[in-house]
Amino acid sequence: MIEKHLDIPTAHGAMNSFVVYPEEGGQNGKFPVVLFYMDAPGYREELRDMARRMAAVGYYVVLPNLYYRTSRDYMLKERTEPAMAEMFGHMDSITNALITEDTGAMLKFVDAQPEANAQAVGGVGYCMSGPFVFAAAGKYPERFKSIAAIYPARMVTDKPDSPHRMAAKITCETYVACAEIDKWASPVDIKLVEDKLKADGTPHRIEWYGGCEHGFAFPKRPIYNQAAAERHWERLFALWKRTLV
Repeated sequence: MIEKHLDIPTAHGAMNSFVVYPEEGGQNGKFPVVLFYMDAPGYREELRDMARRMAAVGYYVVLPNLYYRTSRDYMLKERTEPAMAEMFGHMDSITNALITEDTGAMLKFVDAQPEANAQAVGGVGYCMSGPFVFAAAGKYPERFKSIAAIYPARMVTDKPDSPHRMAAKITCETYVACAEIDKWASPVDIKLVEDKLKADGTPHRIEWYGGCEHGFAFPKRPIYNQAAAERHWERLFALWKRTLV
């Protein structure tokens, strides 16, 4: 595969990003695009490995460092109280509005790449980025063919751009994977999201992963659940095969 570490220019500076895609194949040498929005613990090799797995089955994957405004290389190294406070500081430094600006920059970037089929764009977000893919698809409904939110956090807030309020603007197929044990996404909140998606006619699937904890798809976490993680990969690949054409 081809791997690149590069900066994507944004209105706020240089967003350092990891780009990976197959060395050969695709439709006329082009590959559908997956924008991979990171989780709260930061920009790290674990995520780059996941991006490589996505690219290996035929996608042009862009993994940006969403914390670029505050750090080019932050990652959570231990789960002590001070370390977690630092992580939440980075997390709270970005908003749905900022992410839609960053998404616009990523879309401009892939539009200019000869290996990217920028007419077929999907988004996937984990944890804090579940809301971000909702915001991105709501802002650019003409660009996104599908989105997936994996154990998303903060899906229902009192803000005007709360993810559950974005459902009316989302037209693409939407998949939400929910961990049964997750203090960041209660069944009540997810039900509200589901009701909004249904009411607005957004094609969607919300799936609960029984017995799993928030973060189950990350292999370096103590709560990693291999069977559930593989199910989530199966769902993602099927979603992209259906929609990114």
